[in-house]
Amino acid sequence: MVAVSESERRGQGMVWSIAGVVLWSVAHLWPAVAPGARRGLVSAMGEVPYRGVFALLIAASVGLMVLGWRAAGPGDEPPPLGAGPAPRVAVYVLVFAGLFLFAAAFLGSNLRRVVRHPQLAGFLLWAVAHLLANGDARSLVTFGGLGLWAALEMLALNRRDGAQAPPEPLPATRELRPLAAAAAVFAVLFFAHPWVSGVTLTAGG
Repeated sequence: MVAVSESERRGQGMVWSIAGVVLWSVAHLWPAVAPGARRGLVSAMGEVPYRGVFALLIAASVGLMVLGWRAAGPGDEPPPLGAGPAPRVAVYVLVFAGLFLFAAAFLGSNLRRVVRHPQLAGFLLWAVAHLLANGDARSLVTFGGLGLWAALEMLALNRRDGAQAPPEPLPATRELRPLAAAAAVFAVLFFAHPWVSGVTLTAGG
């Protein structure tokens, strides 16, 4: 059995991470930049098989990113920008805002009148927050790559769909639903973070 050095393991992890981010980005961007080709493929293979292949590609991309993240390790990079108390609070605010935008995309919110793609905007904020909170190369690849994808996806969708009128305003009380959902998910992620990524979010962790 051939032993793998630490640097080789990290290098392999970075390759997996890059492959996962590229696969995720291409799978999501292709329908937006080539809608005609997508319609032709759906017509040829059927909607259900197409969705099945798409789901498999996304699952494979996530698997590659997770494997790459764990293999690459944090390395010896400088301390993360979010290491101090004030930056850490800013990171938490960005994550919560991202979760609120994500929830607003599904539960309804007046934010949809000013934010055309709340789900993608929330994803972008989540990626930026994790870039601030981590100073290692694997974070730059994973979160930087995913953040870039979210920005490009919004631009591609705007170009594909053209101008759109904002939706009708909703009662102010409707904002409570995405706020409550964001708070619940934030609490779960806060305490589950050590098991998901191996990094605790509590003070001193």
